[in-house]
Parts: sequence; C-alpha cells; structure tokens
Amino acid sequence: MRSVGWDALERWGDEVTRIEALTGGVGVNEVWSVRVNGHVAVGRLGRRSDADLAWETELLQHLDREGLTVPVPIPTTDGRLFADGLVVMTYVEGGPPETESDWGRVADTLRQVHRLTQGWPQRPGWRSSTDLLHADTGTKVDLGAMPPEGVARCRAAWARLIGRQTCAVHGDPNPGNIRMTTDRVALIDWDESHVDVPDLDLVLPYNAAGLDDGAYDIAAQASAAWAAAVCWDDAYSVKRLAEVRAV
Repeated sequence: MRSVGWDALERWGDEVTRIEALTGGVGVNEVWSVRVNGHVAVGRLGRRSDADLAWETELLQHLDREGLTVPVPIPTTDGRLFADGLVVMTYVEGGPPETESDWGRVADTLRQVHRLTQGWPQRPGWRSSTDLLHADTGTKVDLGAMPPEGVARCRAAWARLIGRQTCAVHGDPNPGNIRMTTDRVALIDWDESHVDVPDLDLVLPYNAAGLDDGAYDIAAQASAAWAAAVCWDDAYSVKRLAEVRAV
C-alpha cells in the first residue's frame, strides 16, 4: 500500500524537509524544492507506476553517466531511486534560453540525447506517435476522446514519420524546462519523455535545429498533433489541433 503523499520523504532520511512548491507538473505531479542532508533538491510526487518511474530514472542516470546535465535521482536510505510515487532529484541551476545562439546550443544538446538513446526501449504504457496510427490509447493519450476528424488529421501528420529511427525524446523542451549557464545546457522535467522519432524534440524557436523546409513542416505538424492528443481537451490542446492541417 502506498504511503500518503509526502510522508514518503521520510525514506530519504531524518534530515529532509519540503521548502516550497515549484511551478510545472500542474495536474499531474506536485513538484517541491526540498532539503536533503543540507542540500537543496527537487521532489516530484505523482501517480506514475513503479515501472514507469524505473524507466525514467534509468534514463536520467544513463544521460548523467554520458556527461549530459540532467536532474540525477537521489537514492533513498535503502538505495531505491523512487518510493511511493515520489522521486527526489538534484537541483539544476541556470536560466532559460533567450537568443538564437542559446537555442542552437539547446538543439545540440537534444541531438546528443537522441544519439545516446538510439534503440532505447519504450516507456512502460506509452506509445510513440507512429504507434498511435493503430493504437487508440497510451498513458495520457486517448484518441477516443477526440473528434474523429481531429484524430484523422493527427494520424495523417504522424504517418509522415513512418520508417524513422526512434530514440528517447525529452517530449517538452520548452524554455521552462531548460537551465542554461555559459558552459552547459541542462534539460529538466523528463515527465513527458518516451521513445519516439527525434523530430518531435526539434521544433524549436529560430528553427535552431536547422531543419530544411520539408523536414521542419513534417516535424511541426507531428509535434502539434502530439501536443493536441496528449492533453486533450484543454484550451492549449484545441489551439495545437488547429495547427494540424486538414486531410
């Protein structure tokens, strides 16, 4: 039986306290700054399964070992990387990208993630965009809740990705999930990460990934369709679906 909420913090030792609520993860997770043995960290409490969290924490450890800057899971006192839906991770300093040059560095970092995770197994319970050509559900996606005409438009956008190599994608590389300093780019909030085609991460301001016109159009349409499907039907998802061309 799961502990009630933040009581699970006790598993990280006696000197653990919550500090303040952080933005992000609205409706899915509660995210707080916490202090663990004198160090500021981040705690995220949600309803993900143990298999789902094992996948995410393993991915973060892999990227950290390969030299990328990501939030690293802090083990409980008995060595587990999560407990009762709670993950505690290192706090990452930095600010959001602001210039075209900044976004170019973000694109380079995302491409490193993609290169280091080719052939990565799918996150348990998730589907890739091309899986959804034939499946109707996957984690937060329920195509049955969308208008049939909208589903047809999304699937037409995703069909253009058939045959592409897949890898782990961050899933939500917006400015709030990026922490930059002069010497490195960090990606935080991997809650939307899963295995998909890398194009979904590369629709960036200034076309910073340097996609040609055709590739950018394919990526932008597939990305808009994904954003619409994954959070249907709030105002943002309706706006994103409007960007997906009619079939």
